Amino acid sequence: MTNHPYHVLLVDDDDADIALISQSFNEHRAPVRLHVTNDGVQALAFLRREEEYAGAPRPDLILLDLNMPRMDGREVLAEVKADRELSTIPVVMFTTSDQPSDIAASYEGHANAYVTKPIDLVDLDAAIAKIYDFYGELAARPQLD
Repeated sequence: MTNHPYHVLLVDDDDADIALISQSFNEHRAPVRLHVTNDGVQALAFLRREEEYAGAPRPDLILLDLNMPRMDGREVLAEVKADRELSTIPVVMFTTSDQPSDIAASYEGHANAYVTKPIDLVDLDAAIAKIYDFYGELAARPQLD
């Protein structure tokens, strides 16, 4: 484990989903600092520490919605995985789409995982807990200088 808080960047344009995901992390008392951007343009500004995000931390995990305005999740994934500084950040596609073409395209774009957002609140809560348990507790992360 690292000695800093576990930073998660949630990239999602649905306020209700953002609230539910935030609530889920809080209820599990996961030691997570959740950062939220509402589209891909904002997400890349956060990741690159541009403008209003100049002091943003490097996330340990990105939860990325697929369909968003301005720049969608596919485009963000491509930018992140093509950037040497960002490519090691795990990206979990966390979206309502269960289309095989979206799943395949995400893995072809080097997503670390693809999770379809459950509609049921209890199932959504369980999915968030499992994602955190794996990426936040079980999986080793690279040590950064």
